Amino acid sequence: MALAAAEAKKGPPVVVGLLVAGNVAILLSGLALFAETVWVTADQYRVYPLLGVSGKDDVFAGAWIAIFCGFSFFVVASFGVGAALCHRRSMILTYLVLMLVVYIFECASCITSYTHRDYMVSSPSLITKQMLTFYGSDTDQGQELSRLWDRIMLEQECCGTSGPMDWVNYTSAFRGATPEEVFPWPPVCCRRTGNFIPLNKEGCRLGHVDYLFTKGCFEHIGHAIDSYTWGVSWFGFAILMWTLPVILIAMYFYTTL
Repeated sequence: MALAAAEAKKGPPVVVGLLVAGNVAILLSGLALFAETVWVTADQYRVYPLLGVSGKDDVFAGAWIAIFCGFSFFVVASFGVGAALCHRRSMILTYLVLMLVVYIFECASCITSYTHRDYMVSSPSLITKQMLTFYGSDTDQGQELSRLWDRIMLEQECCGTSGPMDWVNYTSAFRGATPEEVFPWPPVCCRRTGNFIPLNKEGCRLGHVDYLFTKGCFEHIGHAIDSYTWGVSWFGFAILMWTLPVILIAMYFYTTL
């Protein structure tokens, strides 16, 4: 009878095993989230200025929160493994409180990143407006965004948001500095040799498809923002879905001690 009572106080072995396994999965996922969101904040696609100038850079704010949450998941889950093996109510209670705090922060990170991603990629009109307003402008933001667009158009072999006609159909800072008869679109829209020399500058100016990038850059920009959002929101959401049953198991374990 005494042995049975001692075993009951330690909690069911199956529950302990599930709690340990669940927390091991959480701590490993936390490390992965930490690494992935560090990659996001490093901005490998270098599109932060596009989000920053619109005031919708909270995709990156969510990533900074997720960096904290990823490391916290690792630390708290490691503590949870020790709490489960030690069978101490005070440690389990501390684990539950800390995990709930991290859970709430991670929820905020997922929601923040996804909602601001949707604002940016739901329509190309916002990015088109930014491009037309700032490209070719002498302001600090204009110079920064001009360098960004030049890099994107050269690397991705694209022109404008939807295509080169963006520069013809709408007024822009670039058009104010460069009349249409001089060059209807930025020269970086011209196809180039391996040495980055335009194949045929006059043919590009006239809009010949063999010498002009005809596709828009919105697909690349949307892909970059979607990649960041997947890393912050969807992977974070998957961790939350795994963490919830582990928290419930920990609650049940706490009641058996």
